[in-house]
Amino acid sequence: MKKYIIYSGVLAVGLLLGWLFFGNSINEKAEHNHAESIEKNQLWTCSMHPQIMLPEAGDCPICGMDLIPAESGADGLNANEFKLTNNAMALANIQTSFVGKNTNKNTAIKLSGKVSENEEANVVQASYFSGRIERLSINSVGEEVRKGQLLATIYSPELFAAQQELITTSSLKESQPALYKAVRNKLKLWKISENQINQIEASGIVKQNVPIYATVSGTVSEKLVEQGDYVKQGQALLKIANLNTVWALFDVYENQIELFKKGQDITVITNAYPNKEFKNKVDFIDPTFNLATRTVKLRVVLNNKNREFKTGMFVEGYVENTLSFNGERLMIPSSAVLWTGKRSVVYLKTSPNEPIFEMQEITLGKQLEEQYEVLEGLKKGDEIVTNGTFTVDASAQLQGKKSMMNKTGSKTMTGHEGHFGMEILKTTESKRVIVAAKFQEQLKMVFNNYIELKDALVKDDPKSVIKYADAMLNSLGKVEMKLLDNLEAHNKWMAFEKGIKYSVNSISKTPDIKLHRDYFKHLSMDLISAVETFGINEKVYSQFCPMADNNNGAYWLSREEKVINPYFGNAMLTCGSVKQTIE
Repeated sequence: MKKYIIYSGVLAVGLLLGWLFFGNSINEKAEHNHAESIEKNQLWTCSMHPQIMLPEAGDCPICGMDLIPAESGADGLNANEFKLTNNAMALANIQTSFVGKNTNKNTAIKLSGKVSENEEANVVQASYFSGRIERLSINSVGEEVRKGQLLATIYSPELFAAQQELITTSSLKESQPALYKAVRNKLKLWKISENQINQIEASGIVKQNVPIYATVSGTVSEKLVEQGDYVKQGQALLKIANLNTVWALFDVYENQIELFKKGQDITVITNAYPNKEFKNKVDFIDPTFNLATRTVKLRVVLNNKNREFKTGMFVEGYVENTLSFNGERLMIPSSAVLWTGKRSVVYLKTSPNEPIFEMQEITLGKQLEEQYEVLEGLKKGDEIVTNGTFTVDASAQLQGKKSMMNKTGSKTMTGHEGHFGMEILKTTESKRVIVAAKFQEQLKMVFNNYIELKDALVKDDPKSVIKYADAMLNSLGKVEMKLLDNLEAHNKWMAFEKGIKYSVNSISKTPDIKLHRDYFKHLSMDLISAVETFGINEKVYSQFCPMADNNNGAYWLSREEKVINPYFGNAMLTCGSVKQTIE
């Protein structure tokens, strides 16, 4: 028994010594391997420039500061996936929805247009003989005239001589009836009425001033002469429009042409009567394609006996689509789509329970009102971002993932991307930075000058563009950076201010409106991100035109939800759509 006790003691001592000598070594080895693994996957960033991500420690390539370890990425994410916090989702008001199939064949197609005169009902009131206008009875454009109303009186030497001929030949009508008849016919060709001719012949008195009467009823749309002017035979005096009917002319884009045909039902509405609908049919589709606007005109004749429509008034038309949807099609909101050149992208939520996203390229079909048909890239049941898409894209770029401007995804940057305002896409985070109300007020002054500059571009007015660019520089100089009391806000504003100042300075130094629009594109990107980040206590709209910048697409900010495009002047005022509402 004693022998067994001794053996057990020796065994216990041996196990204890083995653990002391070897167990610690195994743990150290395991810990060492784990540390090596962490060290191997560790990324290094700059506290001042968080877009920098390098695989080893060193200096920041932008500012030279020592790099610090970056936070580890989310476990289990694919190479192009990225994760947002629930707090960031809430602050940026990021919303998602599920992709569904649309089987409604009567999806309405929205068109924008203007009211115009019915050219088929227009009449030009001309002078049928030469002379001087002694009296003009029409004072201004817009006056109503009735058929037979006196418009003007004219002194005409030719007509004076013809009246004398009539009086002379009237005594010879029995002996020379052909001559008498020829003189009367000459007066009739000058639109002198039978009664007027008989009156001249009976009285034997030559009228010095001959009246001109309206041949139609309508509204004077253009006054072409003034009292005292000399006019030639056939010269236009007035344009008279019959406004009992007017035209509504709508722009139809190239990819929508096949959706329309003559005789389709169309509903027309206008802001003047928001609760009233005017139903009619498509009267005409212009066979000529406008190369400047890439549109054709669709025409609707509107009854206007009550004078509800005024020429120049904006109208919207809604046509029930009956041509293209003969089966199920995937439809997504237009707010979900970002464009860059020929690429269309959306952000797919890849996890049902967590805010994990990935960029997805898609192929779009036709646009039907505020929705797009998806031909490739999505399937029924996919969950996509439908509000705050631009903010999600900025976060993807910050994390070096595939994004709208970064097709392949890359975390390392050189620090020179900001020369034309592009740094904003790579540094904007997806949450609002809380700043003092006074700072927001100062930023709003910069925004107000931006809106004035944008409106000047809409009007093709380069002098006003330069004027408001100078005003914007002045407002920018009054923004107090000392009001930003945290490092995050300070760094962001420095980046935004640099891009804004560069673009506005460039605009103010050139009279070329084409260059104005080039710099305005970059200015808009910086200001969009600044307004998103800091806010201005006002609801504004981020709008996008895919045809701007030689079909590369460009953004701008607007106070109004209605699209008025600053990149083409009058040529394409309504091209574009609202991509994001910034509260």
